[in-house]
Amino acid sequence: MSPRRKVDETDRDFFSTNAAKPKAPLRWGLPLTSILAFVLAAAAIAGSVFMLVAHESLERTEARDAAALFYVRGFMAEYTSLDPFHANDYADRIMAQGTGDFEKSFKEKLNEIVVQVARAEPTTGVVQEAGVQRWNENGSADILVATNVKSTGPDGKTPIESGTRWVVTTIEEGQQWKISQLIQVI
Repeated sequence: MSPRRKVDETDRDFFSTNAAKPKAPLRWGLPLTSILAFVLAAAAIAGSVFMLVAHESLERTEARDAAALFYVRGFMAEYTSLDPFHANDYADRIMAQGTGDFEKSFKEKLNEIVVQVARAEPTTGVVQEAGVQRWNENGSADILVATNVKSTGPDGKTPIESGTRWVVTTIEEGQQWKISQLIQVI
């Protein structure tokens, strides 16, 4: 051995069979990379689950909004389209779609409504636009509706148009939507 080299006890003596083997240095690369990969995978899965839940919730809300709007659009078109020759049928159809306060007030004024419809000119109601204003705690929705009613004048030739706005409260009872309140907005 060269005199310039210092010999340490932990150095390996390649010529001796009884020499102690030094410990291999600790390698942190693989365990650290594995832990980091696991954390990233868990974060990616958690983020994906969060986005899926948010997406499903939004989709459910949009589907419910669409169902309520579809029903209210059809109801308001029917409600604003008067046929004086079938006033009783009109009243029966509207009453069948009512519940709560709307049904109660419609029943109270049924005879007056039938007489008014029978005396009116035929009209065609068109829903211009409708939108969900808010969802209430009881599961009902307040929907703002703009309608346009077209009719002819007493001479039968002059077109008459009038626009109205309504706040319609609708609620789903079982598998069917019903109108629980109808307020004309001025």
